[in-house]
Amino acid sequence: MESSNRAGSYDAPENAAGQVVEAAHFSAIRSVRTEAEALLTLARALDHELKAGFGAAVAAIHDIPGRVIVSGIGKSGHIGRKIASTLASTGTPASFIHPSEASHGDLGMITQQDIVIALSWSGETTELGDLISFAKRFAVTLIGMTSNPDSTLGQAADILLPLPLVKEACPHNLAPTSSSVIQLALGDALAVALLERRGFSASDFKVFHPGGKLAARLKTVAQLMHAGEEMPLVPRGVRVSEALIAVMGKRFGCAGIVDEGGRLVGMFTDGDMRRHMSRGVGHSDLLDRRVEEIMTPKPITTTPGTFASAALELMNRTQITALFAVDRGRPVGILHIHDILRAGVV
Repeated sequence: MESSNRAGSYDAPENAAGQVVEAAHFSAIRSVRTEAEALLTLARALDHELKAGFGAAVAAIHDIPGRVIVSGIGKSGHIGRKIASTLASTGTPASFIHPSEASHGDLGMITQQDIVIALSWSGETTELGDLISFAKRFAVTLIGMTSNPDSTLGQAADILLPLPLVKEACPHNLAPTSSSVIQLALGDALAVALLERRGFSASDFKVFHPGGKLAARLKTVAQLMHAGEEMPLVPRGVRVSEALIAVMGKRFGCAGIVDEGGRLVGMFTDGDMRRHMSRGVGHSDLLDRRVEEIMTPKPITTTPGTFASAALELMNRTQITALFAVDRGRPVGILHIHDILRAGVV
């Protein structure tokens, strides 16, 4: 009897825990699907009521000599900070100004060369009042991102970005969830459109992201390769024994074979030696042969300007551990897979 009670006392928590997990899973799926539908609604709006305003906003931001000033409060403020950060990191100078701080002196940060993006779902955020008045007084272009075109912000905006009404993921349809997601997505869309219009490249992106894993991925072969005397190079026509000395004298496990004009015509590795010996060729006979007889002709190469991440992908795909970087057919450096991994490019 005691055993039965003890067993029953353990079953209840397990069942309760299972119910909690199932409820949480259902809630998560519902929330994500609701927000995904909100994004689809935003995409449809960009084809209709948002199309003109979005194009005007991109053109206006692209042409200003100053910065983009983003402002908002509450959840819109958090989204606004992210929008400003994304713009700044993709070639559009931008700053976030808190509307309350703007009313206490930070309006002095805004010039007539700037443009203001104000975020307010309702369009009636009291704290934005002084910022809106300042923009109108000094003819600073104001872009309003709101779901209510008839609101104070909607009417004051020089360029209106009317957000579509969406269902919040919150079951009470109150907590800003889906609405915040589409604000963020529209901000990202602005940043990407401007990035593309400016011709902002991956190399430009690197300038604003010099630290961390992203910086490592944006390193080029030229930054990691070994050049000059560090390259294991031998001329075409030498004996295999001489080429083998070049391989052993460096740490790359290979040697590049160059012709009379200094162009790379082949690569010799210890693997080439093993393959020919497995075919019954004697060791001494092999050492006396000309290197071009057993080298790998037309080796896989890269260029100095190639991203190290792309070089790593090439090495993994072709199952090689070293690459020569060539310029107009001539080797200018060699890169080993260990160089890439040490740089943190993964």
